[in-house]
Amino acid sequence: MIQYDVVDGVHLIEHAYTNLFVIEGASGLTLVDAGYPSTWRRVERCLTSINRSVDDVRGLVITHGHFDHLGFAAAVQQDFGIQVWGHPGDVPIMAHPYRYQPEKPRLLYPIAYPRSLPIASAMVAAGALRVPGLAADHELAPGPLTELPGGLEVIHTPGHTDGECVLFLPDRRALITGDALVTLDPYTGHTGPRTVARAATHDSDQAVASLLPLGELAVDVVLPGHGAVWRNGIAAALEHVRRVKIR
Repeated sequence: MIQYDVVDGVHLIEHAYTNLFVIEGASGLTLVDAGYPSTWRRVERCLTSINRSVDDVRGLVITHGHFDHLGFAAAVQQDFGIQVWGHPGDVPIMAHPYRYQPEKPRLLYPIAYPRSLPIASAMVAAGALRVPGLAADHELAPGPLTELPGGLEVIHTPGHTDGECVLFLPDRRALITGDALVTLDPYTGHTGPRTVARAATHDSDQAVASLLPLGELAVDVVLPGHGAVWRNGIAAALEHVRRVKIR
């Protein structure tokens, strides 16, 4: 599914319950996250629909190094020379997407939360078990991301992973949150603003603490890595996060 202009000039591509974004700027396009290996075909459809091509893509930003956000990154880096930005805290898992240590064993979750089974099945069908690792071309550092179009500002929000980052678009009053804040937890099937379950989170307490300062931002629209767009503002989203028990 492709949703055009979820905010002005920002297009959401959803594949197997995972979101990525195409951001238009004056000098070209920025991609945020890379879904699964087979997601690239959907990106190409989006580019065609907005009268753009892969030649207009100036770079790919990875919000964090988990496999469901790295999908086609290595392929487009190699095939098209698209430069990749990633936070140094996630260098190890970007290189080896299946080697990360969550707080709880993930294999127990489908039994405890059967609503997650269709999500897991869709992810596997999209290529979740065959995502290659890669090395980023550039370090993602806090502050304005002036090298890429779209007016992005990087905010480091560790917890889900050590290198998790969110991207603030101040001119559009929007925030791309990766898996720092989601509205669908793939490991439980629960919806509404929350952090991801301990099955995929390195430090849940840190994850919540990293989010709370975001309430000071002028954000009307939250664009999560999983789940529906949240249009009631960042403060209301964080109030939900505070109330939700982390599973």
